[in-house]
Amino acid sequence: MRLDPATTLVAFVDIQERLITAIPAAPGVLTRALRLASASRLLEIRAALTEQYPKGLGPTPPELASLLPPALTKTAFSCCGCDAFASLVDASPRPHAVVLCGLETHVCIAQTALDLLGRGLGVVIAADAVASRHALDHDIGLRRLESAGAVLTTTEAILFEWLRDASHPHFKAVQKLVLE
Repeated sequence: MRLDPATTLVAFVDIQERLITAIPAAPGVLTRALRLASASRLLEIRAALTEQYPKGLGPTPPELASLLPPALTKTAFSCCGCDAFASLVDASPRPHAVVLCGLETHVCIAQTALDLLGRGLGVVIAADAVASRHALDHDIGLRRLESAGAVLTTTEAILFEWLRDASHPHFKAVQKLVLE
């Protein structure tokens, strides 16, 4: 499965202020999510932002939220349990693949990925842009998702796959995102 900007949806899952402070790898996740958000905006790739119970976990950091559509609030761990997110996934044109990044790998990312796979969609996990509080939960979560059929890759690989060629008009801008 190759990612095509026209048929991809990027989901930014629960990258919220209180979770970021509780997860050691979260600052790196935020940095890579910002790259994905900037590139998806530049390349006009559909994106969704979710927040898990923002009253308790806080909002999305403003630098990320400013690059994305308004957050979809949810209480279900799977984004597919949020009617607005499910409608986005089912809207025409229906995405061929959903790229997931965010928190936490073994809970919200895993349950979302499994539900999307169950809907027949391709699921790509930006493995360097997901994290959990504990390394074991993160590692087992990734292994479980890969064995279920999700594709693991990196944010840099995703960005260059969207471009396909160094002659792409936005190549320099995306390259700059990678080098920052």
